[in-house]
Amino acid sequence: MRVCVCTVVHHPEDARILHRQIRALLDAGHEVTYIAPFRACNATPWREISPVDVPRATGRRRIRALRAAHRALTEHAAYADVILLHDPELLVSLPREVRGRTVVWDVHEDTAAALSAKGWVPRPARPVLRPAVRHLERRSERRHRLLLAEDGYRARFSAEHPVVPNTTYVSDQRPPPPDGRRAVYVGQLSRARGALDMIEMARPLAAEGVLVELIGAADADVRDALRAAQREGILRWYGFVPNDRALRIAEGAMAGLALLHDEPNYRHSMPTKVVEYMARGVPVITTPNPPAVDIVEPAACGLVVPFGDPESAAKAVLRLRDDPDLRTALGERGYRTARARFHWPVHAQRFVAQLEAWAGRSPAQVPEHEPEPETEPGPEPGPKPVPEY
Repeated sequence: MRVCVCTVVHHPEDARILHRQIRALLDAGHEVTYIAPFRACNATPWREISPVDVPRATGRRRIRALRAAHRALTEHAAYADVILLHDPELLVSLPREVRGRTVVWDVHEDTAAALSAKGWVPRPARPVLRPAVRHLERRSERRHRLLLAEDGYRARFSAEHPVVPNTTYVSDQRPPPPDGRRAVYVGQLSRARGALDMIEMARPLAAEGVLVELIGAADADVRDALRAAQREGILRWYGFVPNDRALRIAEGAMAGLALLHDEPNYRHSMPTKVVEYMARGVPVITTPNPPAVDIVEPAACGLVVPFGDPESAAKAVLRLRDDPDLRTALGERGYRTARARFHWPVHAQRFVAQLEAWAGRSPAQVPEHEPEPETEPGPEPGPKPVPEY
């Protein structure tokens, strides 16, 4: 099967696109053409793929990238069995050459709800754009195939669509116990994702000898604040690091931060970073977004702090520093839960099988849910405290 994957918004080394989906397709023996902004992101394509470079769409500068993607899809759609799109913008003006081809939109977020968190979208335009986005979603549902990253996205669509959740690789080797020196964040840095809150919490933690490490690219409106905090010496900001390397840096930390604000788009989107921290045995500190709480509380693998409260977040980190037994128990429970529920290769099989079925390469019915992998039994870690601050 030949698959043409396209994004102009995401980094070419995006964890879901490259490290999970494309990796799964390559492992299954399929050919992948990857249209993405390699040069703009200073990213080196994998040798196993056929790369096509396009500009990156950022902020209000999107037209040039979309035109380049249109030309690239025109050229490469003719020989693709499946065209996998990762940006809703790409659905607006698909070239005629994709007609008759299997076009799949991988739905990463609630696009209309996310408008409130996109600083580059003028506030007066947001009420106008939301119904336009919903119309685009309804039109795309009629014309194309949809993959959903969240069960919570089902309500936006009239038909049933398969869900391929944003999970992660979970090693069968237990990670090292969390230390008492570092709190980490992995992911895009923005106001809505708590970037400024993490700067504020880093200041008192630095005075206590605790280092806050932020690993990820940053939105333009928070970069100056991050640079200033790094110059001040209260935190370490790495910038963008490929997902596999970023998680190796995070491993062993005493806390993984997920301080998302109370935004509509986050209320039914699982923060992948929470699962990634759990997979690395890192205790989670999260704000009370329902999907995060639904994972952290039953697993008892972290602490919940209020929205927009850096002081409470800093106190939670210090509690973990001062209680080695607690942080070790939280990390162990998180790892066990991640191995049982969120190991990506289990979902990868369903993802590949679904694309094969849509391309007419697999007559077998794709199961609705894959069985969870068996995990090695371990000692019962005792009571499950998940205190709120």
